Amino acid sequence: MPPSVAPTVAIVDAYSSANRLAPLLRERGHRVVHVQSTGRIPAVSAPQFVPEDFDTNIVHRGDPAATASVLAEHRPVAVLPGGEVGVELADALSESLGLRTNGTAKSAARRDKFRMVETVRAAGLRGVEQLMTSDEDEAVEWAGKLGGRVVVKPVRSSGSEGVRFCESGHEVRAAVRAVLGKDNAVASRNDAILVQEYLFGTEYYVNTVSMDGRHHVCDIWRTTHISANGVRDLLDGAHLLPRRGEVQEQLVAYTFAVLDALGVANGPAHTELKLTPDGPCLIESGARLCGGGLPTLVRTALGESQLEWTADAYLAPDVFLDRCGEDYRIERYIASIGLIAPRSGTLVDYPRLPEVRTLESFHELKMAVAPGDPIHRTVDDFKIPLLVNLAHEVEEIVRRDHGTIRQLDGDGFYTIG
Repeated sequence: MPPSVAPTVAIVDAYSSANRLAPLLRERGHRVVHVQSTGRIPAVSAPQFVPEDFDTNIVHRGDPAATASVLAEHRPVAVLPGGEVGVELADALSESLGLRTNGTAKSAARRDKFRMVETVRAAGLRGVEQLMTSDEDEAVEWAGKLGGRVVVKPVRSSGSEGVRFCESGHEVRAAVRAVLGKDNAVASRNDAILVQEYLFGTEYYVNTVSMDGRHHVCDIWRTTHISANGVRDLLDGAHLLPRRGEVQEQLVAYTFAVLDALGVANGPAHTELKLTPDGPCLIESGARLCGGGLPTLVRTALGESQLEWTADAYLAPDVFLDRCGEDYRIERYIASIGLIAPRSGTLVDYPRLPEVRTLESFHELKMAVAPGDPIHRTVDDFKIPLLVNLAHEVEEIVRRDHGTIRQLDGDGFYTIG
């Protein structure tokens, strides 16, 4: 390749937060090509894809070797995972082309939530009791024997899509019927479901980037949940935590062990876990960037994010290794708050939105549903009509404004026709 030609980087499924990788890489002087892992971009991801950010788009037709051959013509120096659906293809392409990779040996365990938990348990780590089945009677019987509350969820999906918390056999049966055989948001069909024990405890996110087996903590979040719209544990918000603390040390040690068990040696990872009375326990871990645009918000707090660390791990390894393990410092405390629509219909207006904009820590607003659009009763992460991001130098101001948003949210916040 002539020295005047910029080195090429490939991103597989540059959706969700990964749509910010291409602009960053271009700023650093790289050509960027896109690999689309499915014939059609999943509907939930299509609005997040920016074709203009890429020199070309390669559509995967089901044969990894053929796609690797086409990609090889561009002589990429790295293949980066983007959205969740593209993680396995990114593993296959990077391994085939001899680039920095997590390899394919444990790819399925990094995507299939049943295999993920079983792999973690086989490594001697705490993991939930679970059953994978396509038989609703078996699901009901297993849940009854376990006793107490259980979680029913798809084996492969993202966010809280299809996740149901069940207290009875009737609820388990209804949850299984709602998920089994249906297409999900990551372009696959739910041919089986998971039934898992319910974990009592606070939920956290630990976002990392790894290089050759060395892990770096980019940011740690504490999430909050409420029971609303008939849903237990509906996500309410997420607050950035300082790097150090007794809780953080437990979370990080467990997360690093999970990454090792799942073979995440290179690239970003988003790990969700609960801190139970018996210690940390995995919910799931994705070998890709944290979604929801949180890495971009993290830049507001820290000046950098998983995005920059990912670019360094693949393209500036000396820079990564020189700083790996450094503690991040919070310059501004941040939180991301999802509003919860009480019912469905056509949105006419958000009459109390001006009050949100005047909050002292108001930073930005992301509007998924605009006046005139259909609005859906919020029952999972995919039906949040508005996302409000807060930022302030004083943490208590952020917490106060979070509480104010929740007080404002409700029937009076929406005019729905």
